[in-house]
Amino acid sequence: MAQQPGPTALTQLSEDERMFRDTVRQFALEQIGPLVRGMDEAQQMDAALIKKLFELGLMGIEIPEAYNGSAGTFFEAILAVEEISSVDPSVGVLVDVQNTLCINALVRWANEEQKAKYLTRLAVNTIGAYALSEASSGSDAFALQTRVTKRGEDYVLNGQKLWITNAKEAGIFIVFATLDPSAGYKGITAFLVEKDTPGFTLGKKEDKLGIRASSTCELIFRDCVIPASQVLGEPGKGYKIAIETLNEGRIGIGAQMLGLAQGAWTHAAKWAKERKQFGKPIVEFQAMQFQLAEMATDIEAARLLVYNAARLKDAKLDFLKEAAMCKYFASQVAERVASLAVEVYGGSGFVKDYPVEKLYRDSKIGKIYEGTSFMQLATIAKLTLGRF
Repeated sequence: MAQQPGPTALTQLSEDERMFRDTVRQFALEQIGPLVRGMDEAQQMDAALIKKLFELGLMGIEIPEAYNGSAGTFFEAILAVEEISSVDPSVGVLVDVQNTLCINALVRWANEEQKAKYLTRLAVNTIGAYALSEASSGSDAFALQTRVTKRGEDYVLNGQKLWITNAKEAGIFIVFATLDPSAGYKGITAFLVEKDTPGFTLGKKEDKLGIRASSTCELIFRDCVIPASQVLGEPGKGYKIAIETLNEGRIGIGAQMLGLAQGAWTHAAKWAKERKQFGKPIVEFQAMQFQLAEMATDIEAARLLVYNAARLKDAKLDFLKEAAMCKYFASQVAERVASLAVEVYGGSGFVKDYPVEKLYRDSKIGKIYEGTSFMQLATIAKLTLGRF
């Protein structure tokens, strides 16, 4: 492959971060790379690969050592998502949802009993899923129709969730439901639901355009009894958990799209050096050089935005605007770079024998999930322009 651009001063990594990144990069190339096409065609994550992700500590990066985790930083989680996504964004989103959504929510909101029960499993062998979306609540995230009622010391959950990432593989679900409809968004409560809970079943698995190895399923709850001990945070605080966790998750999607763009550029640059037309490699044509240069510039700009947002989060500084910007811009860059990579390959880029076709398909979701591009622009406008 073509050499990836090195970090500039503002994206400089510490020695430990560089070693971590290089380890993940090598793992992705050697262990994930050979499986990418097969997993995409089968629409299924390789079980042995999932086990290796746990063994390497990539499924519990921020979990404290006391709970069997790697005790790493949010920035390291972002590096992992970026490097894995440069090889396969489907595996990238598996790692992303585990770390930036599920684990982050538990680390921040779970009580000690819940942490001991669930973080220890998420660190070593259990995948998590984050169940917020419904047919009527996409961008309008809190228009939830899933209801929960109090019955003695328990809660009874009824409703459906759609488009839930990791659903097929997950053993633990963070589920958001409305406890008190009259309270609006303040009636939303988050629950920890285990896969084998009676009344809970997986519904349809979606047949998607891209990231096909990543499972996306419907969840169905029919008189599903949840003990009070499974409430995450407090009753009525689900909206706060969702908002704060999704802000962090958007940086993760920014990293996924950044990695995707980098992977597409690397393939395109290598192809341009090898493919010959008119008696010389196409990279010698200035038009091709300029196209690849523009792609590299966009990628570096996205990297600066993603890394800056992650650094702010680790420093416990405000990062809402920066998270929206990095998610918006990185998803734009990923789609544009992946599209241009297909064009660099020419006719070969339009067939499944070469990797850029898949990366192009994978790129589209970046503008849609964990907050559409329009919602990110609305957030950016609000935080930069104020109310007017």
